[in-house]
Amino acid sequence: MTTADPAGSSRDLPHPVREEIRLESVLHALSDPMRLRIVRELAAVGDELSCSHFDLPVTKSTTTHHFRVLRESGVIRQVYRGTAKMNALRGADLDALFPGFLDSVLAAIERQSERQGERLGEPRRSAG
Repeated sequence: MTTADPAGSSRDLPHPVREEIRLESVLHALSDPMRLRIVRELAAVGDELSCSHFDLPVTKSTTTHHFRVLRESGVIRQVYRGTAKMNALRGADLDALFPGFLDSVLAAIERQSERQGERLGEPRRSAG
């Protein structure tokens, strides 16, 4: 059963409980470059970040969609803190279900970025 934040606010966002998180949903969520970028930034910081922290080269509605996909798949947890929507990786849940998976994905994307000359948070520069 998908649950909302236990605080019971009307602004609670639904999240899958740990047992509902499915590998195929997580893989789908991580298959998009913008969502991977969000996950990389959250992992690098190791703490909650507000949605407004992320400077993605997409519209606000597309950014909202990416956060929703990550939340509904169980990759991140979102909670309101005042007027800010805060985001955190659900690393403990993912590691309990799929040991080493998130670390492997993050290491692989880092190697790919180094190979392609990218830095965290920066899109690849085109050669032309």
